[in-house]
Amino acid sequence: MAHLSGVFLIDCPASALNNAGQSVELEDPDRRFENWTAVKKVQTRQGTFPYVSAQAFRYWMRESLKDVEGWTSSPIHREAKIAYTAADPIAYAEDDLFGYMRAPAASKGKKDTTAAAPEVSGTLTRVSPFKVSTLISLAPRTIGIDFGTMSRGEGDPVPFAHEFYRTTLVGMFSLDLRMVGRFYAKERTGYRHLDESGRKRAEEEGLKFYDQDRAFELDVETRKQRVRQLLLGLAQVNGGAKQSLHYTDVMPRFLLMGVARGGNHLFGTVVGADHQGLPKLNMEAMAETAQVYDGKLLSGFHAGLMKGYLDEQRAALEAGLKAVPGSTLAHPVQAVHNLISELETRATEWLA
Repeated sequence: MAHLSGVFLIDCPASALNNAGQSVELEDPDRRFENWTAVKKVQTRQGTFPYVSAQAFRYWMRESLKDVEGWTSSPIHREAKIAYTAADPIAYAEDDLFGYMRAPAASKGKKDTTAAAPEVSGTLTRVSPFKVSTLISLAPRTIGIDFGTMSRGEGDPVPFAHEFYRTTLVGMFSLDLRMVGRFYAKERTGYRHLDESGRKRAEEEGLKFYDQDRAFELDVETRKQRVRQLLLGLAQVNGGAKQSLHYTDVMPRFLLMGVARGGNHLFGTVVGADHQGLPKLNMEAMAETAQVYDGKLLSGFHAGLMKGYLDEQRAALEAGLKAVPGSTLAHPVQAVHNLISELETRATEWLA
């Protein structure tokens, strides 16, 4: 059971990547600003930590993956107040890697007929093999306020205000490689990926059996291709709110990835903050990971660090990686391609 672990940093020089809607606690009593937008944040004893939700990052990934050659996005269907994907992991890589929940039609109301959704027999659920943490500030930050007016046209200017922040966001992701391209039809929450029609189609398309004939699996090349596409999506990820006013490149400035047996994340303590709240790479934590998981590591550590970012820590990172066979250090985009290259030669082992 192999898992791909990854940790990354996004530099936010003056950003508002995930908004929480109209602020209540910060509104003036006389409501001078009818248009006030707050950012999402966590209040703790240590201070205020701005964050981007995992749902938002997954949306960035879904949208970015549409530009990856061969990626198959799942169509969206609507029924009354419910929206869902096709729940077809055989045809759509998005349903395979991002998971889904689909219930039989619950309403006779009007449907969006732009793409008719086939009925399903019973509820289908698939736990997402691709898991993402909340992207949260490394340290508490003061939230800034930007004021402006809509002054075009006749009449009085319309004032508005919004929050923004300057910070570094840290996020983690994990990919359950064993479950990529493997689909159960078991009557169990999270494991009923296919209904009877899906099972029949899997048999007709000649999918191999897996797990003592309790599941079906795609061929290794297709499964490998879907992992490759997901990684390429990460290498070109973009998105975020308020980009017209606070443009922020959300491509990770730092990225560290590795594959190991078991579901524990490898790099949870590798990234921290110094006394000024700035990013600090913990090489002792990385060395400890390499030592503790020595018998379970299935890849080297593939690190990406943009030149011009944390340059004073590059030498220590390079030295730490040399202690782990097969490790590489390059630009984050090249780090993704380095991991893909290792995937090409070790796919059978990783996807077993």
